[in-house]
Amino acid sequence: MNVLIIHEVHPTLTKILQDKGFVVNTKLGLNRKEIMELLPAYNGLIVRSALKVDSEIIDSAAQLEFIGRLGAGMENIDLEYALSKGIAVFNAPEGNRSAVGEQAVGMLLMLLNNLLRADAEVRKGIWQREKNRGEEIEAKTIGIIGYGNMGGAFARKISGFGARVIAYDKYKSGFSDEYVKEVTLDHIFQESDIISLHTPLQKDTYYMVNREFINSFEKEIIIINTSRGQVIKTIDLVQALQSGKVKGACLDVLEFEGMSFEELPATDTSDFQFLSRASNVVLSPHIAGWTHQSNLKMAEVLANKIIRYFG
Repeated sequence: MNVLIIHEVHPTLTKILQDKGFVVNTKLGLNRKEIMELLPAYNGLIVRSALKVDSEIIDSAAQLEFIGRLGAGMENIDLEYALSKGIAVFNAPEGNRSAVGEQAVGMLLMLLNNLLRADAEVRKGIWQREKNRGEEIEAKTIGIIGYGNMGGAFARKISGFGARVIAYDKYKSGFSDEYVKEVTLDHIFQESDIISLHTPLQKDTYYMVNREFINSFEKEIIIINTSRGQVIKTIDLVQALQSGKVKGACLDVLEFEGMSFEELPATDTSDFQFLSRASNVVLSPHIAGWTHQSNLKMAEVLANKIIRYFG
């Protein structure tokens, strides 16, 4: 089986596949036309997020048997079309879920304890203790929306802080355990002090967090987003931050990101300018699942899924 890798991956992925008899070729920096010219010779394609694997790409690969996505989200792959063609599709959320959970906790601690502002002030010789008095996670209610690999990992990581953790998932039920209590979305709206978003980007989650959604919460809330930027309608978030309905936000992802997640978002928009100046907003460049350890683990997970599927 011939496999084409078109984006940079951990070398372990190639080694595991080759050790099991797969012929693996890595060709980086290809444009879309070059990829389509090469694909007819391959049975497998491994990508990250930068290529839109749509029907045109799929139809150019007459022998394609699988697509591997090194990562979690698969919004760049026309999953329905691929499956209709008998092409298996794999991803590797098990490999970076722990990293995402840790980052979400870290950003929340940074926000609640004013560490972004306090660090900058101390470096300038400013010593403001009362101004930087923080908030504790303990005794707060944390609502998780989306309880898959990432939501579950966040629940486990946050469980030691003494918060009440509840979760809603539109597509799952019966997942209450020692870390989380399954609830309805109405309960999330009624009880949450903090919400953490762990949903894929798809039709029903695009701009899910908009003005109506935010105003459905009974309390003023903090929002954590380590999923996809377009799950939140940024202009509505900015207005909620300005009004105080949203007390703070931890955003590892932004609506303005490019598909590859590698480019700096458009910084000339008024919404981005507001977020970048706000002391109650913590930002990072889509790195929640981007640790050295997750890079290796995702490679191992994806390779082993492919091997198991093909026996």
